[in-house]
Amino acid sequence: MYDIIIIGAGPAGLTAALYARRAGKRVLLLEGNSYGGQITLSPRVENYPGFAAISGTEFSDALLSQVLALDTETDFKVVTGLSRCEGGYRVLCDDDSELTAKSVIIAAGVHHRPLGVEREEELVGSGISYCAVCDGAFYAGAKVAVVGGGNTALGDALQLAQSSETVYLIHRRSEFRGESGLVEKLREKENVVFITPAVVTALHGEAELEAVTLKNPQTGETQQLSVAGLFVAVGQIPQNGAFAALVECDEAGYILADEAMATSAPGVFVAGDCRQKQVRQLTTAVSDGAIAALSACSYVDTL
Repeated sequence: MYDIIIIGAGPAGLTAALYARRAGKRVLLLEGNSYGGQITLSPRVENYPGFAAISGTEFSDALLSQVLALDTETDFKVVTGLSRCEGGYRVLCDDDSELTAKSVIIAAGVHHRPLGVEREEELVGSGISYCAVCDGAFYAGAKVAVVGGGNTALGDALQLAQSSETVYLIHRRSEFRGESGLVEKLREKENVVFITPAVVTALHGEAELEAVTLKNPQTGETQQLSVAGLFVAVGQIPQNGAFAALVECDEAGYILADEAMATSAPGVFVAGDCRQKQVRQLTTAVSDGAIAALSACSYVDTL
């Protein structure tokens, strides 16, 4: 039985592993996809204290190296369930294996929310993308659109504006949720066109995306927009389905926790974007990870 199993190896999970190993605990870090989390998709991070600028990949690689230097046990497994067992908790995995720990830290993160428009899934990779960093280079010199009103959508539009002929920024409201500074930078770009309020109601094209239909939610007026790429940034969904039967979540599926990152289940803690909170940034993720690890260590010490 491990002292602590950490589910998820993004910045929150990696930081938790760092703190727990430095406290001398036997730790297993589980990851179902790839180390580093979503920050690896950010080409330039400029708001992390101590670094004027660093890529998300550089940051996560450095953090992973720190964790591995402490001889932290890691494994690639998708966690499918979490339940109580004698002395702690049982972690169920997709390969039918079962792992046990005295304490668990959930740092499962989030995944991208789809538009929910017909043929969206069919056209993913053929004009539909959820990652401008990953796929933006394929649309150099083309007309593209970004859907969303938060910092992710604004950042995607700024990046795409560097290489695309035209970037249409589509948002269902007239005002943006993202930082006003990013909005002003976009307004200064001659090849960025704001279309608000508007929602995407249809996708057109046979093998690849060729156009989208937009609808003004206030007037009902529609228009068709010719684009080669549509980048969707309309929010995220917490990956907490495997834990919902054990820990209390809000209506959106985010895990509820106190300031110590303690959930409703004794000995189970949460860190990062998958918990309910107002701000989801790299700085808050690593903060959550540190607090969750220290709390889990204290819990294990009392057993």
